[in-house]
Amino acid sequence: MMMDINTKKIKKNAFRVTKERGITASRVRVPGGHLDAQFLSMIQEIAQTYGNGTVHLTSRQGFEIPGIPFEKIPEVNAKLQPIIEGLGINQPEKNKGYSAAGTRNITACIGNRVCPFACYDTSSFAKRIEKAVFPHDLHFKIALTGCPNDCAKVRMHDFGIMGMTLPQFEPDRCISCGACVRACKKKSTGALTGVNYRPQRDHQRCIGCGECIINCPNMAWTRSKKKYYRLTIMGRTGKKNPRLGEDFLKWTDEETITKIILNTYDYVTEYIAKDAPGGKEHIGYIVDRTGFEEFKKWALKDVNISSETEVLTPIYWKGVKY
Repeated sequence: MMMDINTKKIKKNAFRVTKERGITASRVRVPGGHLDAQFLSMIQEIAQTYGNGTVHLTSRQGFEIPGIPFEKIPEVNAKLQPIIEGLGINQPEKNKGYSAAGTRNITACIGNRVCPFACYDTSSFAKRIEKAVFPHDLHFKIALTGCPNDCAKVRMHDFGIMGMTLPQFEPDRCISCGACVRACKKKSTGALTGVNYRPQRDHQRCIGCGECIINCPNMAWTRSKKKYYRLTIMGRTGKKNPRLGEDFLKWTDEETITKIILNTYDYVTEYIAKDAPGGKEHIGYIVDRTGFEEFKKWALKDVNISSETEVLTPIYWKGVKY
């Protein structure tokens, strides 16, 4: 059955226009990449009842259910409702499915719920940011990773959030074995050196990875109770000038990062190119146009920077240019 379809409208409802006429695919995004297993059977039911029986795992931690006829969209939206509510996703109107947005699903590595290297609960922070920014039409890519190993490739995003820990040292527990110094030298940045058979930490070289903590056999090193983060900005992939994100803040906190992201929405609204295709422009190109200091002025508006936080400025990007 042929239908008069407004493709812009269905894309805003998180359905894809596919190569096959009259057939769409539903996009089910999962903020932070973590969901209860019960939702998998619901996705399976939608795929087998309304789609072609397959599910694609997307590169941004979502499910794409292909093979859905356009006329089945309202029924699929009804079936998606428990998943949307279960994931705590912002939804303008119930039973109308997902809201697609220029802002992409906020992705995260598995974090400290499972990984011994991770410094924080990445999915929890991802959902906090999701609540603050979704849905929004501006083209933002945000990713979180638990530690400087950067399994989530956060430096390829507009905003990359990397967990850090400030190692706490108890001299009375140290047995002078040198395990922390060797681990730091071989696996990290060499921020630890041995001085009189005791580790000495160089704060400027320390990236807060926690290798000293993991490798200490006597718990002389422990994680700080306070969570710290590194914020990288304006990384991107794409055709014209892909480049890695650069450090903006080190030893910062969740409140500061969330505020900076929200401030950047205001900055982009002010400066986005009026002829940007589809109303989307990578933020980095806007920063190139306005200059970094203008971005920084907007980003740090009404932000209380703690005395522990380092703000890196100026910032220069390079990347491959075509």
